[in-house]
Amino acid sequence: MIKKRSSSNILPNTLGELELGVMEALWQAPSLDAKEVCERIPRFRKSSLSTVQSTLERLYRKGLVERNKQGHAYQYIASVSRANLLGRMMGDVIHLLHDGRLETILSSFVNVAADMDERSLAELEALIARKKQAREDEP
Repeated sequence: MIKKRSSSNILPNTLGELELGVMEALWQAPSLDAKEVCERIPRFRKSSLSTVQSTLERLYRKGLVERNKQGHAYQYIASVSRANLLGRMMGDVIHLLHDGRLETILSSFVNVAADMDERSLAELEALIARKKQAREDEP
């Protein structure tokens, strides 16, 4: 029998749901210990403190969080921004699946963008317009 892999494990450098939840908590606070992280990720209420501690250790080894010992506990701080992590993850996907044609990447991105709300599409259009203007303004 073939065992189906979890979709979060398809790419080697992707993060699992709990890891992303922990990063979300750390992006919203300047510094948290494991217990505070546990309290801030309500959708993972079934996760024990030891599970969250293990997750923080994995994120530390991946270089995504920093930690400082204070008393008997570590204080954790996100060492990468949300935008930086998103860029890394998108880069990993593009590198893995890129077939050498920019059209494939752009087409896939436009398909995802088509599902965005109007505000997000307007932001995307404004970003493209700013990039075009910056190119025209270059000497």
